[in-house]
Amino acid sequence: MTEQQLQTSPLDARHRSLGAKMADFGGWTMPIEYPGGGVLREHQAVRERVGIFDVSHLGKASVRGPGAAEFVNSCFTNDLRKVEPPKAQYTMCCDEATGGVVDDLIQYVRSADDVFLIPNCANTTEVVARLRAKLPQGLELTNLHRDYGIIAVQGPKSAEVVAALGLPTELAYMSYADATWQGAPMTVCRTGYTGEKGYELVMAWDATEAVWDALVAAMEPYDGLPCGLGARDTLRTEMGYALHGHELSMDITPNMARAGWAVGWSKPAFWGKEVLQAQKEAKSCRLSWGLLVQGRGIPRAGCTVTTADGREIGVVTSGTMSPTLRQGIALCLLDRGAAEGDEVLIDVRGREVAAVVTKPPFVQTQVAG
Repeated sequence: MTEQQLQTSPLDARHRSLGAKMADFGGWTMPIEYPGGGVLREHQAVRERVGIFDVSHLGKASVRGPGAAEFVNSCFTNDLRKVEPPKAQYTMCCDEATGGVVDDLIQYVRSADDVFLIPNCANTTEVVARLRAKLPQGLELTNLHRDYGIIAVQGPKSAEVVAALGLPTELAYMSYADATWQGAPMTVCRTGYTGEKGYELVMAWDATEAVWDALVAAMEPYDGLPCGLGARDTLRTEMGYALHGHELSMDITPNMARAGWAVGWSKPAFWGKEVLQAQKEAKSCRLSWGLLVQGRGIPRAGCTVTTADGREIGVVTSGTMSPTLRQGIALCLLDRGAAEGDEVLIDVRGREVAAVVTKPPFVQTQVAG
C-alpha cells in the first residue's frame, strides 16, 4: 500500500511537525517514535511520568435500537450483563466455526439500547460486517471510524494532566464519564494499554487537534512526552497484554491466550461458544507464556522455542528489548506441560538464546490498568 493510499489520523500534521517517524500501521500512517530519544525515552516517560498517544486509528462503531446490548452480548465473548453504564468492557469477536479471534475490542455500554464499540483499526470492517450479517430488524449499526479521534493519556501523572483540562479523573478502572471541553463533547474512560494509570479521551474528529495541543501544554510541568506506537508496543509487552495478530488471531483462541476471564461461559450464546467450550474441556491446546531472556538476545515473533535437547515446544508471538529491564522479553505459545521456571532455548536468527518461562507481567507498575 502506497503512502497516498494510507489513511491518516486527525493529528497527522501535528506528528509531522514534530518530526515523527511515520509508518504503515493497519492501513493507517501513524507515528512510531519522535526525535530526541525515540522509543526508550517515550517508554520511560510513561513508566515514570506521563505520555500521550494518538490512537485515532482505532475503529469506532455503534449499535443502537431496542435490545442493542442484548444483541451485542449474543455475539461477543464477554458478558455485558455484568456491567451497567457508565462502564466499558473488554471483549472478543470470535469466529463461530473455529473459535479463532476475529478481533478484540472495547465495548462501552451507553444503555440497553446503545453500545459504542472500539475495535482494532485493521479489523473494524470485518467486525462490522459480521455484526451486520446477524443484525436483527429494528437495530441500527453504524461504522464511525472517521467520526472520532482518540488520545490516550498514560502514566503516574496522567490524572493531573487530564484534570488540567477540567475533565473528570476520579473514575474506577473501565468506567467512563461524558464531559465537554471548550464546548466540544468528549468521553473520558479510565482505560489504557500500558499498565500505568491512564485515560482514553474520545472526541469529535475535528476537535482532536485542539485537545492534543492542550494536553501537550498540560504535560510540560511533568516533562511529559508525545509517544509513538513503538513505545506503546514495548509498554504492553512488558505487561503481557495481547496484541491482535500476535497473541490473538484466527489461529489463536481465547483459551490459548489465557483470555478466558473475558469469556462469559455462563451466557446462553456467543459466537464460537461450543467449539471454545470443547477446547477448554479438552485441555490440549498450547498456552500463552512469557519468556525472560538470559544474557543477550532479542526474540521476535515467529522464533521457535525448544527444550535443551532440541525438542520444539512452541513459538514466540511477540518479542522486544524491555526498556525497563534492559533485557530481552517475549510472549509465546508453549505446549501443555510447560511450567514457570522452565529453561528453554529460542532460535534467534539461527543462534540459540537461553530464556526462562515466566508469567507476565515482566515489570510491576504503580497502578495496573
